[in-house]
Amino acid sequence: MTPPVESESAQSLTVRFRRWLAWAVALAAIGWIAWSLFVGVDEVSAALGRFGWRWFFVAVVLTLVGNYALRWLKWHWLLGRLGVRVPLGESALIFVAGLAMVISPGKAGELLKPWLVRERTGAPMATTIPALITERLTDGMAALIIAAVSVSKFAGDSASFVYGTIGLSLAGILVLMHRGLSLFILRGVGRLGPLRRFADKLEELYGAMRLCLAPWPLFVTLLMSIVAWGAECWGYQLLWRGFGHDVSLEASSFLYAFATAAGGLSPGGLGVADGMLATLPVELLGLPAGEVAATSMLIRGATLWLGVLLGALALFAVDPLLKRPRAA
Repeated sequence: MTPPVESESAQSLTVRFRRWLAWAVALAAIGWIAWSLFVGVDEVSAALGRFGWRWFFVAVVLTLVGNYALRWLKWHWLLGRLGVRVPLGESALIFVAGLAMVISPGKAGELLKPWLVRERTGAPMATTIPALITERLTDGMAALIIAAVSVSKFAGDSASFVYGTIGLSLAGILVLMHRGLSLFILRGVGRLGPLRRFADKLEELYGAMRLCLAPWPLFVTLLMSIVAWGAECWGYQLLWRGFGHDVSLEASSFLYAFATAAGGLSPGGLGVADGMLATLPVELLGLPAGEVAATSMLIRGATLWLGVLLGALALFAVDPLLKRPRAA
């Protein structure tokens, strides 16, 4: 008997994710091995040997409860604002599955979330993609805002990058809020040859974006994002205690948020965020290179790779989910 189309699609996504995961793990491993060799394998190993591992588990809890749970609530709330009703359990599974896709090329795999919502509810992707865009936009802005609080103190030469990016983001949001200007731009884009057939969808997508980025939902989702990423900044600070260092929350928040924002365009921040977390604490705070390298591995394990692991497990539950009758 021929399997349903949805099952084949889910299997295709699973196969593709495995390929992405293999490349991401390989690249991350090569990067960390190279950095450990540069710093000194013995120094990094010794640092991990004297680390107080209870702090790692505290950081994991902060990621799960403070970051992932709050970001899921944001995602679910945005879907509700768009009039899309997804049962809580399915919404959580879809969100967690999306965590695996942050390591996909260009993060294009995160379209898995609106695709799954369409398969479960029938809601068009043009309606739900704005929820994904708003989710990622507010996450990025939250990291920039946290970094902006102390960028002048710790890295004044990077202040223009942080403030400028925040300014461009706000300018883009203001344009979206102006209906006439936005529709004028969209209709102009819709006349371009390859995009003509998407003209109607672009206007539908824009209507949903206005619902997500109206002042009140923008304030709510941005506040939720700041708290969520603040939880991971706190977890990063606590990891330093495992090495006996009393690094301030202000410094830890700047380092983690700045590295996260800078790595926003690469899949999972691979290479960029990792490199900054492995070098900036040495340059700005004078911390030992071996402990800095170890701490960067630990925080990435407690955040990025924890999410990828949970997402991979959730992805394997996608196939049975798609075989159920659609949610009402």
